[in-house]
Amino acid sequence: MERHPFRRAVEAHDMDRAVDLLHEEVVFRSPAVHVPYAGRAAVSHLLRHAGEVLEDLVYVDELHGEGSVALVFRARVGDKNVEGLDHLTLDADGRITQFRVMIRPLSGLIAMAQTMGARLEADPVPGAG
Repeated sequence: MERHPFRRAVEAHDMDRAVDLLHEEVVFRSPAVHVPYAGRAAVSHLLRHAGEVLEDLVYVDELHGEGSVALVFRARVGDKNVEGLDHLTLDADGRITQFRVMIRPLSGLIAMAQTMGARLEADPVPGAG
């Protein structure tokens, strides 16, 4: 099966191409935040930071459902190895309307939340606040 375009973009380190796949009204959910982020500008901002925080990210599996794709990954956050899943919900045109990320173990999720929190304090999400 052909790899999803978002996966191909991330693997090519082409965040511009990955962001182009986001719907204008995309919603991002993460276990590290209580309130979802909405809109392409906000989610793009988060993804660009996450792309730098999640070091050595490798997708190890890809699961397809009706209108969705799940991308299973391994990465590192500082000295913590993490495993995670990017669950993408797609519209009829293939644009990402919902982006859910899950990360384990808890120590890795905490490291991710702390690192992202510090980055976003220095470079806030547009329109958040």
